[in-house]
Amino acid sequence: MDPNVIPNVSVDCVIIGYDLQDISILLIEREMIYNDRKYVDLKLPGDLVRWNEDIDSSAHRILFDLSGVQINNLKQLQAFGEVDRLKEEPRDMEWLRSIDHPEERVITIAYYTLVSLDLIHSQKFKPNPNARWVPISKIGKLAFDHNRIINMALDTLRQEIKKNPVAFDLLPRKFTLSQMQKLYELVMGTCFDKRNFRKKIAQIPCIVPINEKQVNVPHKPARYYMFSHDVYEATRKDSFDFLV
Repeated sequence: MDPNVIPNVSVDCVIIGYDLQDISILLIEREMIYNDRKYVDLKLPGDLVRWNEDIDSSAHRILFDLSGVQINNLKQLQAFGEVDRLKEEPRDMEWLRSIDHPEERVITIAYYTLVSLDLIHSQKFKPNPNARWVPISKIGKLAFDHNRIINMALDTLRQEIKKNPVAFDLLPRKFTLSQMQKLYELVMGTCFDKRNFRKKIAQIPCIVPINEKQVNVPHKPARYYMFSHDVYEATRKDSFDFLV
């Protein structure tokens, strides 16, 4: 056991990304041999906290060490401290033993953040080879209780997107209303009437049309919009929400 780590406190990171097609989670591969068979499982980027670092610093270090991704705006989600949270799957316990990880109770502090298409495609965002985006509709059984942690992060996103402009952390800098509507439909798990959606958007002053349209598309080019932080700050005292 590494003497530099706290044996019963860990961090797990939920990185939620949107590429205009799917909402995905950044996961890392875990290879192991169990009962003479090779397994490649998926898990959240997570590890034990070190004695000489605070929890926030640990989250940033662990995310970068395991996935190669450096993100500054991680937010605490929730602590998960169920007594048997590590012991549901025998393969998980065998993997813990193989890396000299404590098998007793471990409390994890989950962090999450939202990543836009612009950041995903930027030179700053280069995941390690063992890290990959997995659409939430294709995520199977993950290691430990990581499915539950992801579901909690998605539930939090669904609540936040109703009242706060978090959708624009997932959208590219300029976007069409159709792209925005698809994001809301994916997050909320429902479909919205196009006319009603656009009528609602027209009532939100911080969603600003710009003098630019799509190019090289096989349909009528749509106008681009942007989210104005200045307008939002100036009008946030007004009573309006982002749920459409």
